[in-house]
Amino acid sequence: MAKLVECVPNFSEGNNKEVIDALGQAISCTPGCVLLDVDAGASTNRTVYTFVGSPEAVIEGALSAARVAGKLIDMSRHTGEHPRMGALDVCPFVPVMNVSMDECVTCAHVFGQRLAAELGVPDAIPGRVACAAWLPSPRGLIPPPQLAKPEWAPDFGPPTFVPRWGATVTGARTFLIAYNINLLCTKELAHRIALNLREQGRGVDQPGRLKRVQGIGWYLEEENIAQVSTNLLDFETTPLHAVYEEVCRDAEALNLPVVGSQLVGLVPKKAMLDTAEFYIKKEKLFILEEEQKIRLVVSRLGLDSLSPFHPRERIIEYLVQAGEVDRGLVAKPLGAFVRAVGGRSAAPGGGSVSAAAAALGAALGCMVGLMSYGKRQFEELDPIMRKLIPPFHKAMDELVAMVDADSRAFSSYMEAMKLPKSTHEERERRTAAMQQGLKTAVRVPCALAEKVSGLWPALKELACHCNLACKSDIQVGAKMLEAAVFGAYFNVMINLKDITDEKFKLAMLQKVSRLLEEAKQDSALVLALLEKRVA
Repeated sequence: MAKLVECVPNFSEGNNKEVIDALGQAISCTPGCVLLDVDAGASTNRTVYTFVGSPEAVIEGALSAARVAGKLIDMSRHTGEHPRMGALDVCPFVPVMNVSMDECVTCAHVFGQRLAAELGVPDAIPGRVACAAWLPSPRGLIPPPQLAKPEWAPDFGPPTFVPRWGATVTGARTFLIAYNINLLCTKELAHRIALNLREQGRGVDQPGRLKRVQGIGWYLEEENIAQVSTNLLDFETTPLHAVYEEVCRDAEALNLPVVGSQLVGLVPKKAMLDTAEFYIKKEKLFILEEEQKIRLVVSRLGLDSLSPFHPRERIIEYLVQAGEVDRGLVAKPLGAFVRAVGGRSAAPGGGSVSAAAAALGAALGCMVGLMSYGKRQFEELDPIMRKLIPPFHKAMDELVAMVDADSRAFSSYMEAMKLPKSTHEERERRTAAMQQGLKTAVRVPCALAEKVSGLWPALKELACHCNLACKSDIQVGAKMLEAAVFGAYFNVMINLKDITDEKFKLAMLQKVSRLLEEAKQDSALVLALLEKRVA
């Protein structure tokens, strides 16, 4: 799966449309970057840009915008209600999908080094990249004499004052979600609940119940309601549903009605799906489709109480998907995918076809389960099917992603082969990159075989209970899954022979050989179970 990092640079210009547009253009024209939002503030004279991309792409996007800021923004003439530090004030990197905090810390370091080197400006990393609370408040320019002191020295760049630029702070933080819960009450009552919940509570002696949550109560005049307004600094520590349920709990104790809630800005898909899983488990629901899970969250949290909640405009991954030019093989129509396989190119090849076969095998398992569920004639099977269907549905989506993963893995090896090899150092780098590419090209099909291996227990049980009108579908599904592992085995073997790490080779060989034998035996057992039922 692709890595996705959010970058939220804050530039000190909120009035000059030409400058604001030029900064946005610099970001959106950077390959691999998708600009999601531009929030300009005239009175504060600042603009916050939100964009996403791979770790490498967002570094380039932030640098492109910084170069423009260096030419067009002069901090010696800046005025505004909000104290500022620099032309590029702060530049946080935020993990969104398949990226660790450590990787975002690396982004901050690489960006800081390159910014200082290219523009000759001071760049600091607060707490050596520690940021939940970014900066002291109010913040302002460090007095020039202070920069000469060791404790004020920037992490990158010269310890000198640059009047035109000022200074920049960069770092990494978790994704911040702004989330408000609506109440029919006074501001004071809403604030009482906020004090109960926020981590800070009422002070050191009276901490709140929810970790990594900031909160305040206020009155929304235009809607004639009060809100418990929160910032979730880490939605995996305290998820959306935890905040909502705790507000409801306190509101009930005070005999106050909760009338929905409001997400401000963008939200990661995982935050929504985690909340969906909470209500699915709590209410013993059976929901498979992502779209329906999102709809459940909108309903349970009342996210459309103040204005319509459009997932395609509010969930980061959907916005990124809409902005992508090349969405990979899996976004192609079936005919185009087949023609791509049949083209005069090494990729996509057998690995991608194996992944597609596995996805189709899992899809058939899911289909057979659904055809055996929710009908009066199979009513006694409902509890069994509720257990058996989800693994196939989950694997189906994960295996689809492996179609592109295999193609990318092979492409990384081919790119390594193109590296220069004139000097001894270049040859060593090329060899190391090729070996790494080969290992990746082995790991991907091996992971495919492992994923299929996890489906055999469910498929065997499904064969014992399913609607026999779907017999041929489950038979085809079993052979598709077996064929996928067969393909994965030979994709491992063809790349394994060129790897020099003998320990790695032996481990992969033993694993994939075992998985192939399991696939042969389990596929045959599924077919035998079906035949026994017919007899």
